[in-house]
Amino acid sequence: MGIALVIENDPSDDLRRLGEWLTEAGLELSVLRPHAGDALPETLDDYQALVVLGGDQSAYSAADGTPGAPWFAELEGLLRKAVRNRVPTLAVCLGAQLLAQAHGGLVERSTSGPEIGPGLVGKRDAADTDPLFKWVPLLPDVIQWHADEITELPLKAVLLAASSRYPHQAFRLGDRAWAVQFHIECDIEMIEAWAASDAATLDELGYDAEAVVYAIADILADVEEVWQPFAARFAALALGTLPDADIPNPGNIRTLPLLGQ
Repeated sequence: MGIALVIENDPSDDLRRLGEWLTEAGLELSVLRPHAGDALPETLDDYQALVVLGGDQSAYSAADGTPGAPWFAELEGLLRKAVRNRVPTLAVCLGAQLLAQAHGGLVERSTSGPEIGPGLVGKRDAADTDPLFKWVPLLPDVIQWHADEITELPLKAVLLAASSRYPHQAFRLGDRAWAVQFHIECDIEMIEAWAASDAATLDELGYDAEAVVYAIADILADVEEVWQPFAARFAALALGTLPDADIPNPGNIRTLPLLGQ
């Protein structure tokens, strides 16, 4: 059994259903919670995969230079090592933004406003040869809950999914690192908690919190239908059992020395 290192950046966004799917697919999960004081490892030598979850923080630093979280610089270094050493990586929402930023991409507060609730994203042509995304439907159901966005992808990142308001919904770096701006891990209890904690934001948008919860509840089965097999394919790739895992012309990136260890 392979071991996936999971980085939980915020107690409000844990593995939930994604953890169940990965475990069912044969991965053992080792969860670190730096928000609770867990130290990040220096290398990924003991792991077959890396999963980086979301959170309420911003990936970028504040105007005074304060980072979104004290461990983000260290986590970005770990993400660079994962890409360079071809460790299968799955980064979700904030995790996707950190993966982009760690490789020269740009993350900013979106001028389009927050994206919250059920949604659809559209696959790009490059997804047709991607070992994980090629089996995803053309317009998969997703859950959105973010106010920041990746405004510039890293050099040689491969865009896999987009939407009209937020064009960078999913991308791949090299041939073993995937990022999704949207959420696939949520269950209804998590969404209820988010709606309660973000009540002021929902009110500003003119959203009824209960209606948002019900709308997301209506698509949870559809989200599972698409993203549970996706998670299983990621696990199989990490375990070395995924057929057709190689990507023609994956757009492998070279890590510049100035980007750190």
